[in-house]
Amino acid sequence: MQTQSDIRAILTARGLSPKHRFGQNFLVDHNLLKRLVDASAIGAGSLVVEIGPGTGTMSEEILARGAELIAIELDRDLAAHLREHFAGEPRFTLIEGDCLDGKRALNAEALARIAGRPFTLVANLPYQAASPVMAICASTPQCLGQFVTIQREVGDRLRAGPGTGEYGPLTIIVQAFAEVEQIAVLSSGCFWPPPDVTSAMIAIRPRAVPAIAHGEADAFGAFVHTLFSKRRKQLGAILGRARAWPEGIDPSARPESLAIADLVRLWRSS
Repeated sequence: MQTQSDIRAILTARGLSPKHRFGQNFLVDHNLLKRLVDASAIGAGSLVVEIGPGTGTMSEEILARGAELIAIELDRDLAAHLREHFAGEPRFTLIEGDCLDGKRALNAEALARIAGRPFTLVANLPYQAASPVMAICASTPQCLGQFVTIQREVGDRLRAGPGTGEYGPLTIIVQAFAEVEQIAVLSSGCFWPPPDVTSAMIAIRPRAVPAIAHGEADAFGAFVHTLFSKRRKQLGAILGRARAWPEGIDPSARPESLAIADLVRLWRSS
């Protein structure tokens, strides 16, 4: 497994340095990296998607478990390294480009490679792409789980409950489909170069029975975003009081006070 010195040497050999615009903070704590992959329970025959593989440290660990890996890398310089580094590895597929196709879909080439098969996301997610990626994967029935490193504050939002400041659209969309667990908290010293934020490793596992059908994710998400764009206002002021209100939902309540099940009932009554 690549050490910090190895990663530095790989970059130096290519005349490169970490690029802040791509959120390149390389995880160099091997114990934590293995802990994340362990939590994913991947093995021989698993299909894994990794976003932002960087120099390939986690990619090596995923492949060592016998999995097939589809890696998506935006940085063309690191993509060139990965292409050489994993040349001859038949279980490794590299896609060079953005991990997202717009804000509501994963990279089209990646989807074509996945081809409807069950997959697991294992990644140190680029911070700027983390929220849409997790929301999309949570509502994708083929996704068996997400095991990711993200900003701790985003992890707190994912695990938040009603009535808290962290509770919002990301919380609701992800928790409608999945259960969220914090695996570990990572100090900046676990990365090179060290980021300015604390990070967290999060497990997102699909619920046996989601709160809504997967095909309803976009419509329900739009409804939730509408409510939370005016989260300080009362529900009646946002939706209009002259309507039928589901039992137990007070039009004077604010969006952030409603549990996910109540938000679903309110949406279905619209």
